[in-house]
Amino acid sequence: MDEASPDALADVAYGLFEHHLHARMHDSGNPLFALVEGGVDFHEDFLRIFQDFSTEYPQLSDALLCRFGSADVIYARVAGGEGVVPSRTTLMYWIIQDAPGVRPDAIEDEIAGKWLIFLPKEEADAAWRRVRDATCRGELGISAKASTARENPDARDARTVIYVYTSDWRDEGDVMRVRERLRGLGFTDRIGYKRNLETFRGEYSEKGKRVTFYSA
Repeated sequence: MDEASPDALADVAYGLFEHHLHARMHDSGNPLFALVEGGVDFHEDFLRIFQDFSTEYPQLSDALLCRFGSADVIYARVAGGEGVVPSRTTLMYWIIQDAPGVRPDAIEDEIAGKWLIFLPKEEADAAWRRVRDATCRGELGISAKASTARENPDARDARTVIYVYTSDWRDEGDVMRVRERLRGLGFTDRIGYKRNLETFRGEYSEKGKRVTFYSA
């Protein structure tokens, strides 16, 4: 097997570290987004978590240090909104927020689906905060994610998109409950709901072809 390129390894390393960081901060009762948006100094906690990551994954830690130079540089990026604020995130394609008690891979289930909210980029940060916070409170579905400022070669729309997942597209009552809550959060324009079935088959909306299962 060919060795991964340094850039590819650094991308993987950062993705894993970001997940590790979010999980550790959440477990401590201090969600990362609350610290960043509140302007709280979490430098010491960050360095401790980075050291633990380095001990467990030395090759990945080395890849991060090779790209960024030091853990302090990574901290400055995170404290500035990387991985928290869509418009300030350039290292990851998506920001993800799971609902309480939901397993991380639940959004990959074949029977899951999601409401798709397309927004002008200048509206994305505020919209994501509303969706993220409601997801954390257990008011929406199983998870939500937002596209970021990192240019995604697979993107089919220049706008920011927020996905709001539900566990089972067949449960129309729950799907529509989430839609009503989204209206309460200010998303009143008609939006579509796409099943994972269509996503996994690589089906996308085109002229004369609609792949959304619900529209409301």
